[in-house]
Amino acid sequence: MTINLQKNLLCFSHLRWDFVFQRPQHLMTRFAGIANVYFLEEPIFDCPGIPYLTFEKKLEKLWVCVPHLPAGVTPAEVTQMTRSLLNSFFKDHDCNDFIFWYYTPMAFEFSNSFTPKMVVYDCMDELSAFKFAPPRIRHIEQQLLRQADVVFTGGASLYEAKKASHHNIHSFPSSIDKAHFQAARAAMPEPEDQAGINGIKMGFYGVIDERFDQELIREISATRPDWQIVLIGPVVKIDPEMLPRADNIHYLGSKSYHELPSYLSGWDLALIPFLLNESTRFISPTKTPEYLAAGKPVVSTAIRDVVFPYGETGLVSIGDDAETFISAIEYELKKNTDRLWLHAVDAFLSDKSWENTFAAMVELMVMAGQQNNSVVLVSELKNAS
Repeated sequence: MTINLQKNLLCFSHLRWDFVFQRPQHLMTRFAGIANVYFLEEPIFDCPGIPYLTFEKKLEKLWVCVPHLPAGVTPAEVTQMTRSLLNSFFKDHDCNDFIFWYYTPMAFEFSNSFTPKMVVYDCMDELSAFKFAPPRIRHIEQQLLRQADVVFTGGASLYEAKKASHHNIHSFPSSIDKAHFQAARAAMPEPEDQAGINGIKMGFYGVIDERFDQELIREISATRPDWQIVLIGPVVKIDPEMLPRADNIHYLGSKSYHELPSYLSGWDLALIPFLLNESTRFISPTKTPEYLAAGKPVVSTAIRDVVFPYGETGLVSIGDDAETFISAIEYELKKNTDRLWLHAVDAFLSDKSWENTFAAMVELMVMAGQQNNSVVLVSELKNAS
């Protein structure tokens, strides 16, 4: 199978490349197999003089680009300065050879004057519901949707909310690097900071922010002091001093994507302790299939994209409040990891991979490009894997 796409891709991201390895990194590393990828992060306000753009090569054909702007500038000045930096960038590049790929609608404010061959909006989250979201983000998103050739969503519930907004929109829930996480099914040497934690270990990894149910963790810790709760990830947008503290709660900080299986291997159970509110209404946690691929029982709050399909098929237990969440943990610990459950997990995950997601996205982009007569480059799909 051949694929016909532009030879360059400019990705506008609200997430930094080295923050947490997730959907943008999984997809962009694969696009770097068929195109030059420029991953444009949000500005850093550390420039004492003229704004400038830095480039850091992460892969053979992938660069992380960061605008450096003066401190204290207004939002309007940020837009103007970033647009000016893009103008300079495109003096040396043909915009007609580019795909613009958006994770944040806000980037459309400073990039809407450019004319790439294709515009893709990968709406992985409902950013307007997140803490500190710019008030105008919904309006700008509508402008982006009018320009987009194809739109992807990060899950089924987000697709349902957005499907009437675009004629060419498709749901792509979180996928999985199975080989990476299946390594945790075998005994692995425990990292030093976890090896000293004795007893029943249950854990969570991810960003600890306004979506994280602090009170739920506090109640689990107090009700079952014999359970050890391991929490991995950066703390952002919330006061770390307000997080629950106890002898059986262990904050291990950020870990690299490469390290995660070694932590998972030592857990008896994995947690998805998210609040049910506007910021979590449309999320589809990538960690759900990752935990399952690692062979770990999972207990989650009633996040819609976890309940359907994972909860309804019996792959994940769901707790509606602290009491039922704790009961679900007890059930999973007693059940242990039985072969029938693990067989069902593997059957469910059999056709799910970032490679399949990438290939399906590329096919839809090619179709959109053919409809727009914007096909200019032919490459072999197998070279992207």
